[in-house]
Amino acid sequence: MFQLPFPVHDANATGGNKNLGDLPEWDLSDLYTGEDAAELKRDLDWLEEACASFAADYEGKLADLDAARLLDCVLRNEKINQIAGRIMSFAGLRYYQLTTNAGRAKFMSDLQEKITNFTTPLVFFTLELNKLPDDHLDKLLAQNADLARYKPVFDRIRAMKPYQLSDELEHFLHDLGVVGDAWERIFDETIAGLEFEVMGDTLGIEGTLNLLTDPDRDTREAAARALAEVFSDRIKTFARVHNTQAKEKEVIDRWRGMETAQTGRHLSNHVEPEVVEALRNAVVDAYPRLSHRYYELKRKWLGLDKMQVWDRNAPLPMEDPRIVDWAQAEKTVMEAYTAFDPRMGELAEPFFRKGWIDAGVKPGKAPGAFAHPTVTDVHPYVMLNYLGKPRDVMTLAHELGHGVHQVLAAGQGEMLSSTPLTLAETASVFGEMLTFRKMLDGAKSQAERKVLLAGKVEDMINTVVRQIAFYDFECKLHAARRGGELTPDDINALWMSVQGESLGPAFEFMDGYETFWAYIPHFVHSPFYVYAYAFGDGLVNALYAVYAEGEEGFEEKYFDMLKAGGSKHHKELLAPFGLDASDPAFWDKGLSMIEGFIDELEAMEEA
Repeated sequence: MFQLPFPVHDANATGGNKNLGDLPEWDLSDLYTGEDAAELKRDLDWLEEACASFAADYEGKLADLDAARLLDCVLRNEKINQIAGRIMSFAGLRYYQLTTNAGRAKFMSDLQEKITNFTTPLVFFTLELNKLPDDHLDKLLAQNADLARYKPVFDRIRAMKPYQLSDELEHFLHDLGVVGDAWERIFDETIAGLEFEVMGDTLGIEGTLNLLTDPDRDTREAAARALAEVFSDRIKTFARVHNTQAKEKEVIDRWRGMETAQTGRHLSNHVEPEVVEALRNAVVDAYPRLSHRYYELKRKWLGLDKMQVWDRNAPLPMEDPRIVDWAQAEKTVMEAYTAFDPRMGELAEPFFRKGWIDAGVKPGKAPGAFAHPTVTDVHPYVMLNYLGKPRDVMTLAHELGHGVHQVLAAGQGEMLSSTPLTLAETASVFGEMLTFRKMLDGAKSQAERKVLLAGKVEDMINTVVRQIAFYDFECKLHAARRGGELTPDDINALWMSVQGESLGPAFEFMDGYETFWAYIPHFVHSPFYVYAYAFGDGLVNALYAVYAEGEEGFEEKYFDMLKAGGSKHHKELLAPFGLDASDPAFWDKGLSMIEGFIDELEAMEEA
């Protein structure tokens, strides 16, 4: 089934547009000009016929194809993916611009249903492919270099071979997917429609979360309590969504014989479970050296006996509360990208000029930020909720990194361009690091340097520590759901079981904070997605260390890595840099960069 992914960058993203300049909006006409576009009807008609003819030509016959005919089959399947992806990208992007609009929601749902119906006859393709003997497929790949290029695709498909069900059941699950999507839409529409009363103002979720970074502590507290009150009022709905999604996943995993709830995510990420476990253990072991130590520093800077949850993302007392307008944000990121390599700037520039970014905070717009690659013969689109904070500049740098990566990988074609989540964060986090280093080098005083360092450490803690705590929460949630229905109190308790451990003794937790799992979209849209952020951050920290050491030809190797898209395993991609993610010491190398920043902050205190 074809779906628009929901790759929200940051569950803490700020959420308007006063004094920010001319914020860009999407121009989706490169996909289609509107719901009634003739090209959209043409593509839907083509897709229906192409799926039917593909099934008629190949179902039951894959084992009899020679190398040339199997290549033709793969290319036709790739074209179907491309047209279906284009249609759903258009419908999904319009929906995320205004999730509260019933017409847009219906348009997306209707198209999803049509495409699911069209593509149901194609389910046989992966099922039959997995029935081919290894030596038979190897022989075909050896006979045709163009076919052999798709080996990584075959490898990923065949990784599911041990978990494959009967043809009839696979068809059933394909059709049933539309029903599961309805729970995701209930979550999206509930979140987008929430209203919070904060000090006399009525705000949406983005505006309220944004107040958690307000300089005024009373305002932050009021926002946190408003969030807790509204989440608590809707907690039964959120618990129902999570219970249903987790149960659906448990049933499918059980029928497939998957060893753990995480197995499917590891397979789709093309990463070994022991690599993820090594990452998770390295981060959890480092909690005292990272988050506990940093938040103790921040507690002192804020002059508090104990920090509350509304102080976690508070600006520092010495921080300049200035707003960064859009033009300055663009200039900062573009200069950082171009300084690394002019080609990076050239690739990023069209995003600002051609309507590939939707930046403003608007009622009903989806929260957070993402870069969606659409399809390889169009271009990516970036969504932000830009409010002019320095962290929003970093989010721009992050999502633009995704966009550049997606543009470079498009040359691989539809089936090979998409990277697993673990590698998808490479260019985004690297783009953030380039932008941060440029800002740090330009610091005019020790105080400004301190604020930048502290901000970067907080972002890294949110990316590494917080996301691994999220991962642990999900692991506990899915394990507990296997034992039966979970009450809201059950889920609240699981959430709190990871919060104190990850944040440390500097914190106290207000009544109501136990419900804050409710608004995080990854848990609903993409179970176990979150560890990819920590993976990407650790990988990039190690990669940046190689760059900082002056590795000869680094830029060329880096571009080659991004151009590879999903055509290579993480071992192959990192080998030219002398790195190996399967080595437990690799993760310590990445975490040591965060430690180094905290060391510098502590040294400033002692000076």
